[in-house]
Amino acid sequence: MSAPRPVAVIPARYASTRFPGKPLAPIAGRPMIEHVWRRCQEARVFGEVLVATDDVRIREAVEGFGGTAVMTSPECATGTDRVAEVARARADVDVWVNVQGDEPLVDPDTLRVLAGLFADPAVEMGTLVRPLEAAEHTSPHVVKAVLALNGDALYFSRALLPFVREPGEAGAVRHWAHLGLYGYRRATLLRLAGLSPTPLEGAEKLEQLRALEHGVRIRCGQVAGHTVAVDVPGDVARVEAVLRGG
Repeated sequence: MSAPRPVAVIPARYASTRFPGKPLAPIAGRPMIEHVWRRCQEARVFGEVLVATDDVRIREAVEGFGGTAVMTSPECATGTDRVAEVARARADVDVWVNVQGDEPLVDPDTLRVLAGLFADPAVEMGTLVRPLEAAEHTSPHVVKAVLALNGDALYFSRALLPFVREPGEAGAVRHWAHLGLYGYRRATLLRLAGLSPTPLEGAEKLEQLRALEHGVRIRCGQVAGHTVAVDVPGDVARVEAVLRGG
C-alpha cells in the first residue's frame, strides 16, 4: 500500500501587531487565506489542505469558501507549533507541509517541488531556495542559504554567505535565497515542536536553525522565482497588481 499523500496546513492567526485580521484581508474580492488555499489545491499533490486557526472568524470564512479549518490553541507560539498540533492528532499522515498564510501568490509548481522532496525516504525535513539576486545581498530581510553538494542545508543566515575570499572563486559559488515553506516527516515535526529555542536560532531569529542545531537534515529544493508576501496593509495593492498582470 502506498503512503498517504502529504497534507498541507496553512496556519492562520487573526491577531497580528502590524496587520490585525490579515488572513481575512480582501484581495481581488476574496480573503487572502482563500487565495493561499486555492494555490495549494492547484498543486494537486496534497491529500488534504487544512487551515489551522485559533479564531472562529477565520474558521467561518474558510468554511464559507468550501475549505476545512481546524481549531488550534491560541497558545501556539509559531506556525510550526500550529501545524504540529494538527499533526499530533493524525498518525495516519507521514508528511506535513507548512504553507504560510500570507503568501497569496505562492506558486503551485513550487509546492510540487517541495512535496516531491519526500519521495526520498531519507529526507526528514524539506524547504525551498531560489537564486539570490544582487540587490538582495545586503538585505537582512532576505534569508540566505548555504547548501551541501547533495542539496542539504549547511546553514541559513541573514548575512551574505558564503564569504568569497578570492575574487576569482566567485564564479564557482552559488548564492541562494531561502523561501519560507517547509515540509516535515511527522516524527521530525513533533520532535522540533517539543524543543526549546537554540542559540543560533535566537541570534539570527530564524526558526529553521533549531533543526540544524539539533542535527536534523534539511533538504532544499531549487526553484526559479519568488513571490510577494503580505506583511503590512500596503502589500495588498502589490499583490493585486500582480494578479492583474501589472
